[in-house]
Amino acid sequence: MSTAEVSLRRGVSPSSGMWRKLTRHARQNVLAAIGVVLVIVFVIFAVFAPWIAAQDPAAIYLPTRLESVSAAHWFGTDELGRDMLSRVIYGARISMLVGCCVVATSLAIGLVIGSIAGYYGGAIDRFVNVVLMNAFLSFPGILIAIAFVAFRGPGIFNLVVALSLGGWVGYARLVRGQVLAAREREFVEAARALGADDFRIITRHILPNIIQPVIVQAAIGMAGAILAEATMSFLGLGVPPPTASWGAMLNDGRGYLFSAPHLVLFPALAVMLAVLSFNFIGDALRDYLDPRSRIEAGL
Repeated sequence: MSTAEVSLRRGVSPSSGMWRKLTRHARQNVLAAIGVVLVIVFVIFAVFAPWIAAQDPAAIYLPTRLESVSAAHWFGTDELGRDMLSRVIYGARISMLVGCCVVATSLAIGLVIGSIAGYYGGAIDRFVNVVLMNAFLSFPGILIAIAFVAFRGPGIFNLVVALSLGGWVGYARLVRGQVLAAREREFVEAARALGADDFRIITRHILPNIIQPVIVQAAIGMAGAILAEATMSFLGLGVPPPTASWGAMLNDGRGYLFSAPHLVLFPALAVMLAVLSFNFIGDALRDYLDPRSRIEAGL
């Protein structure tokens, strides 16, 4: 008898049971619930920005430049009279897009390289671990990104590639260590005995059993990618103007920090909330996916 049938016999629908379970988890980890809510809000801003934003984020109207918070402009206006609330909403689109693309690209590269190095070992593992990874780790990732964008020019595609150049190493090292521990497990030996090839063993047997810490790393990596995008945009190496970006807004407003602090306050607050939300989710996933933490928490 399935779980759904048992629930129906007890008079509880599966949807209500799932809702109670989610409510219990939210009460036990308030920070994770806050993080999920904030991420949902930012995703809604990113997807529905043209319908949510009241004004065109690139529309210049000099008579209202540097206007403080008011009923017409909830976040005030910038030095060109552009509505700050609309620019913050559209900035979520850039941050979410770049963050997702950077994490997806870095994760894909890290999964492939880490799986090959950990599964085959030997000379391949020594080359990947000692030479390739250490070569990328010897330079700070942000410096590699700055050099790449300075050479190729600003733009979303170049920004994603630049941030992925150094971002894949952390995923590759994590996957390599997990594969090294899993390749000698009994279920892998059984798959080999049944004649499964290496590709099937890695993709169907090893990766599904090591994906939990990778998911946690990806959630925390989203926070790092958003912060890195804001840093690159602050340095003028992100998306070109007049596209709204939180980092570019911080760069534009730093000259008016004392005369119009709202130019810095609201973009900085958006970056802070986005980074905190993914960190909260990553910490919650780490505790939830760890069996020892779940036993201690009574989950």
